[in-house]
This record gives sequence, structure tokens and C-alpha cells, in this order.
Amino acid sequence: NLNLEATYGLNDAVLYMSVGILIYLFTFYWLIAKASLALASFVGSLMLVLPFMNVFNETNQSTSSIVFIVTWLITSLAVGMHGFVISLGAMLVSFIYILLEIEFDFGNLKPMGLVLIVGAMSMGLVSYFFWRHKFITESSERIDQLSGQLVGKEQQTNILIQSISDGIIVVDTNSKVTFINSAAAKMAEWPEQEMIGFDARKIMRLILDEKSSEIIPNEQHPFSQVLALKKRFSKTLVLLNRKDERKYISLIISPVILPKEKDSKIIGAIAVFRDVSSEKSEEQRRGEFISTASHEMRTPVAAIEGYLALALNDKVSKIDPKAREFLDKAHASTQHLGKLFQDLLTSAKAEDGRLTSHPTAIEMGEFVKQLSDDLRFGAEKKGLDVEFIISNNEQGEDEVIDTVNPVGSQKTIQPFYYSYADPDRVREVITNVFDNAVKYTSEGGIKLGITGNEQVIQIRISDTGPGISKEDLPHLFQKFYRVDNSATRSIGGTGLGLFICKKIIELYKGNIWAESELGKGTAFYINLPRLTSSQAQDLQKKAEASAPA
Repeated sequence: NLNLEATYGLNDAVLYMSVGILIYLFTFYWLIAKASLALASFVGSLMLVLPFMNVFNETNQSTSSIVFIVTWLITSLAVGMHGFVISLGAMLVSFIYILLEIEFDFGNLKPMGLVLIVGAMSMGLVSYFFWRHKFITESSERIDQLSGQLVGKEQQTNILIQSISDGIIVVDTNSKVTFINSAAAKMAEWPEQEMIGFDARKIMRLILDEKSSEIIPNEQHPFSQVLALKKRFSKTLVLLNRKDERKYISLIISPVILPKEKDSKIIGAIAVFRDVSSEKSEEQRRGEFISTASHEMRTPVAAIEGYLALALNDKVSKIDPKAREFLDKAHASTQHLGKLFQDLLTSAKAEDGRLTSHPTAIEMGEFVKQLSDDLRFGAEKKGLDVEFIISNNEQGEDEVIDTVNPVGSQKTIQPFYYSYADPDRVREVITNVFDNAVKYTSEGGIKLGITGNEQVIQIRISDTGPGISKEDLPHLFQKFYRVDNSATRSIGGTGLGLFICKKIIELYKGNIWAESELGKGTAFYINLPRLTSSQAQDLQKKAEASAPA
């Protein structure tokens, strides 16, 4: 007996409530759900039931109506499929509606109303357990299980990270700290909570070495470099904490990159660092011991070498051929021992920063050319060819100069390759690499070349020797490392030459590496920062002004 006219009179009310429900479901529901999914569902259940109750109220269907009771019980049964929270909301709305109808006077409660209250609540519970096995259990239990696993994993990960003794800092693309563990906060002497959202470059004030007092500026800070270049950073630096105390730290910063189809997107960086002050102190003590021992042992070794040289001198003493053979071997071994002590002393100084250096502006093109003229004699004795190559990348031209028969009549325009370094140290590096090429090359030749661009000068020394395996290449510049093959076993060496070369080149902010293939020779590359002609002239003027009269 629905009054259709009355029903049509509900248009405005139903419209407003329906629009409100739609707005809630598409906006506010998701905002509330972020904080509490249960609360968002509960509010939604109340709003969904209100239009339905409004229809019954306006069509004069009271709680005593069979139509009302049956329809409401069916509704209570249906809402249970959406979960216990919505069922609870439906039961609550039923109870509130009946309270409004009886005007909060239970004396006005009719038997059918009581049936509705008990029935709706019972039906809500029954519907929940009924639908629980149909729609809710499998999905909700899976979600609850997954949620529990995620929470457990998050707690486990957090516990593990906080228990790590190494410092960990995570930053966003603006170098703002988004996560930090207690070890990092302790080393930086900052409270953990204060560091969140703070610029990591202000927290991690870094200095290149102990002798320096200049803090690395923001634009050159490792975090800035990693975020800008998307490349991993690894180095031992000095950390100046909040109390201005200095600590040596081994710092590794890696970019956090999200892979995309066309291009990768960097979303931040993660830094892992640890305090290596004690290791650094022990290393310095070892260096001092090696330095002292090497220095002290050089004197008696030099004396032994001198006496052996006198014994081998026909003008000083007469010895039979057999004894001369023994003395020759002893003299060679003594020379090797003296070279070892000298290399030990140099490597110890290079590691702790005591290596003497007097940098000046050098025009590397002419410098390397003259050096190749001095070095070619050793190669010629073995029948090896030597080429000196100047490559002008800026003009795309190469000039090849035969150091044996230079062409004096031909004139070419050569670029000026200026660099700021100690010429004696650079000579030591090039000589060492060149001598190694001569030692391990039995036929063919050696090429010594120089090229560069606006930022870098590159010196290349290549040979036609036996080559180096891929397994040995990463270890070439380690202390005492020697490639194990028939050639190295027959040729002497200390295993420190390339290590010293690397330390010297790094002293001038350069880089040295090797490329090789078995049976096809080896090429060593030395990169040094390049100066402009005006920068080189300024440095030369300053050197002349500071020179003693």
C-alpha cells in the first residue's frame, strides 16, 4: 500500500542524501580510510541506510508493518556480506530509528518493534557468520594475514637496521633526511628525531683529509654528486660531528633509482658509513713502522751493495769466474732488496700523506715528448719500436712523431696541455709504466701518446706484450700484487710500483687504469685535470713571485 505520490515527494530529500553519499564514497571515504578503514566503512554504512529509512518514514511504514520488518530483516541479512563493521552500522541505525519512533520511551515499544530490534541485531550477527564463509573469510583472512606479515616484516626490518653498527642515512632528491638509524645519529652526535627532514649535507660535514680544515661545500658534497650524476660514491673521509670532533669514516652512497621503460628516475640516495678511526690509527702506526724500518735497512743494504761492487771491480780485486758468478747474483739480489726498501718507504709515505710534492703548471705535451726521448733507449736495446703520438681532439687531428727519426722540417699546430702537478712525480709514474711495458714486451713496440679535452689530459702507454687476464686487471694497483705467469716469474719486481703510481696520480686528483686482452697487449691510461692557458700563466706568475731572489 505504498503511497506513490508521497514517494515522489521524496525527490529532494533522497537526491540530497544520494549526492552526499556519492561525494562521501568518492572523496571523504578514501581520506578517512587512510587513517582507519573500519571508521570509513562504518560511516559509509550509516549513510547508505539513511535513504532507505527515509523512504519507510515518508510512506508511513511503521515498525509494526510486516513489509517494514521483512524488508529490514532482509536488508540486515544482506549487509553482512560486506563485513562485521557494516553489519554493526546497520544494527545501530535500526536501534536508533526505533528509539526515534518510540520517542525514547520504551513504554511505547510495541511487540513488533521489539521483534525488529532483536531480529535486526540477531540477523546482523547471523548474516556476518553466514557470509563470512562465502565472501569474507577467504579474502579478509588473506588480507589480514598479508597485513600482519607486512607489519611483522616492517618491524623486523626496523629492528635489524637499528641494530646495525654502521650508520645508515636515507635522503630524498633534495638531500633531506627521510630515515636514519641510531648508529648514524650517534656518530653525528645529533638526536634522531631532529635529523628527519634536515639537510643531510649540514649533518654530515665532511673534510677530505685530516690535514685539511676546509669543509666540502654543498655543491661538491658526495650526496649532491650522487643525486646529480646517479653514480655510486665510495671514499674514506673525515666527518666533523656536531661537537666539532673529527672521525675517519668509510662512506658509501648509492642512488635509489626506479627503473622506467625509457629513462630511470632517481628518488633519493642511501648512505652507509662506519667509523674507521681506530683502523686509520693502526694503519698510520704500521706506515710509520714500515717507513722507519725501510729507512734504517737501506743503509746496511747500500753498504753491502757497495762492497760487492768493489769486489766485482777488476781494478780492486782478483776473483775466479765461479766466485764472480756468485757475487753477480748477490749484487743483483742486493739491488733488488734496496729497490724494495725504497718502494716500501715511498708507499708508506704515499698512504699517510707524507709524500713530498712540489706541483707546478706543466705543459704536458712537450714534457711527455722529452720523456719519451729519454726512455726510448731502453726499448731500442730490446729491438722495440717507440712512437710518440699527440692527438688534438679539439681539431680532430693526430700527429705521429717517430722518436728515432723525428721530422724536423714539418711544422704542425699542437695544443697546449697544461696540468698542475709535480713533474718529478709524473716522470716517476710514466717511467714506471713504460719500463714495465719494456720488460714484458718481447717484440713489436710501445706507443706513448697524449690527448685531451677541455677538462682532462690523457696519457696513454700501450704495448704489444702478452696482455693481462680480466681476473688480474682489477688487482693491478694493489700492494704486492703481481700477475702470476711465466713472464712475471722470470722478471723481478717488488709489486709496489703500480700502487705507488696510483697514489701519486690521485694526489693530483687524477686517475690511472689499465685495459688489456690476452695476446693483444696492454694499454695504461693516466688522466690528469687540465688547466687553461690563462690558469697556467697565473700559476707560473705566482710561482715566480714567490721564488726566492
